[in-house]
Amino acid sequence: MKKISLILLLISAFTFAQQSVLEQKINSIIQDKNATVGISVLGFEDGFKYYKNVDKRLPMQSVFKFHIAVALLNYVDKGKLSLDQKVLLDKTNLFENTWSPLRDKYPDGDVEVPLSEILEYTVAKSDNNGCDIILKLLGGTQTVQRFMDSKGVKGFQIKYNEAEMRKDWNIQYKNYSTAASATDVLKKFYDGKLISRKSTDYLMQIMFSTSTGKNKLIEQLPENTPVARKTGASGKNNSGLTGAENEIGIVTLPNGKHYAIAVFVSNSTETNVVNCKMISDISKSVWDYFNK
Repeated sequence: MKKISLILLLISAFTFAQQSVLEQKINSIIQDKNATVGISVLGFEDGFKYYKNVDKRLPMQSVFKFHIAVALLNYVDKGKLSLDQKVLLDKTNLFENTWSPLRDKYPDGDVEVPLSEILEYTVAKSDNNGCDIILKLLGGTQTVQRFMDSKGVKGFQIKYNEAEMRKDWNIQYKNYSTAASATDVLKKFYDGKLISRKSTDYLMQIMFSTSTGKNKLIEQLPENTPVARKTGASGKNNSGLTGAENEIGIVTLPNGKHYAIAVFVSNSTETNVVNCKMISDISKSVWDYFNK
């Protein structure tokens, strides 16, 4: 019995030491940066947790497209919408002066496309027009909020769509999440507690194909590491302030285990390169911890 207790004590001491090394690495990455950095890491199988500024309510920007996609697929599961249904794209929903690969593909509009295509562009390519088309089909941001509330997702608020955020820089702060909320909702999603398994698997595949933000979470990870992820970025205002440079994701380890990670860089006067490098370096440090 004493031998078992000693072994457990040694394992605990080793784990604490490893976590201290991770803490030191992350502190060295962010300590001299003029930014608020919220970090949450959650090991799915072992329950590992790492937090930094974890309860700060930070603007999500396009990270909220994950939550919107989940709410949409809930409607699909309930038969209220269909991924096969056609949606008309025209000048009323393909706005200029916003990030929209969907508009670039259909510059003249006047074409019907399946809802599945709009969803895939919204998540994997972070399309702003696609996002607002989906929100209109859902009946607005309040539908997403009610759904997340019903699933016990705390520290999350969505009030405004992409078009509204473009009109007022400060509105982005009303669409917020804590880092802890982001990893919590990813765990609920992965466990099939938000939507059906079919819809969960479908959205995971879309997130695996995300093409934005390759200089953030995945930049320093081994090539072809499976990461189901969603990015978000505000750019800079006229004063040189970055409201949000974010990414959340579910990482699959070589041993088949998983962890969720959320890094939110907010109110930063650092360059875009520095902001993204922080996320990249934090992600690599976490990866190294799990693969020690």
